[in-house]
Amino acid sequence: MLRIEVLLTENELAEQCLAALRNRYLPEKLFYWFPLSVRAWLNLCKSAAPYRNFSRSYELIQKHAVEIARQLTGPSAKELEVVGLGAGQGDKDLLVLEALRAEGAKVSYQPVDSSQALLEIALGSAASNRFPACGLKADLADPRTAKALAASAGGPRLYLVVGNTLGVTGPVQFLEMLRLVLRPEDRVLVDGEIFDEQGTMAGYDNPVNRQFAFAPLASVGLEEGRDGELVFESRADAGLDGLRLVSKHFRAARSLEIRLAAERVTLSPGEKVDMSSSYKYSRDAFLSMLREAGGLDSLAEYVSDDRHFVMVFARP
Repeated sequence: MLRIEVLLTENELAEQCLAALRNRYLPEKLFYWFPLSVRAWLNLCKSAAPYRNFSRSYELIQKHAVEIARQLTGPSAKELEVVGLGAGQGDKDLLVLEALRAEGAKVSYQPVDSSQALLEIALGSAASNRFPACGLKADLADPRTAKALAASAGGPRLYLVVGNTLGVTGPVQFLEMLRLVLRPEDRVLVDGEIFDEQGTMAGYDNPVNRQFAFAPLASVGLEEGRDGELVFESRADAGLDGLRLVSKHFRAARSLEIRLAAERVTLSPGEKVDMSSSYKYSRDAFLSMLREAGGLDSLAEYVSDDRHFVMVFARP
């Protein structure tokens, strides 16, 4: 039996989806809500050319999991809870759980995500590998989530913010929230993409990622090409030096009517539906942000082979 505590209900998500379409903006959580979106996401991660931020993050954890586990267990094994923030299907989290158990730690797992479907996969994998686990279905941007995490804290925790999750949550605000939750005995593993104009945009504007990015609109009956165009752009963040934003939007090519249950939303020719963006960084900006907004001290830093992805193991 899978255990999931619910802060964000499916009814709330349905209401938020309708409001988002009316406001012409699709937030990140809706890209993992529709069944078609979940399928497109899993395909993106497991395709022959997987999503770079998934594969880079996975490979870095796979390469350094033992080293990270040894820093957490020290000379003697202890109990530890691994909390995956934006856990998705839990692939990367499972690598850490297995490394910790191999080092003799008694480990439990709490994946946190807004997607019921992905939480079920993460918890199913944990159960198959005999890890005690309870999921939290929640919106990472909702203050209730931080309160729930703080209230449920027992022994030491390792918070995983991996797969460039920080980049899609509003990084400064998210780190400030996490800072309120962390205790001296807790640790954080967090990563981010180092911006490279050509490489970064190629990682987004490709057929497999376009299918994922368009999936929420395909789920409500739209078709790219016939109904409009999906556009990716990058720009500097005016308020934060060293941060870049990769944004995307759909532009209607003709008059459209979207039906969601008994509700209707209309789009005029040329009208835009903005979609969630993703932050990228210079290396110095990323490390500075962790330090200043998150109050984190780096214990170890790991860099991908292509030098465009960095992962930091840190303490408050």
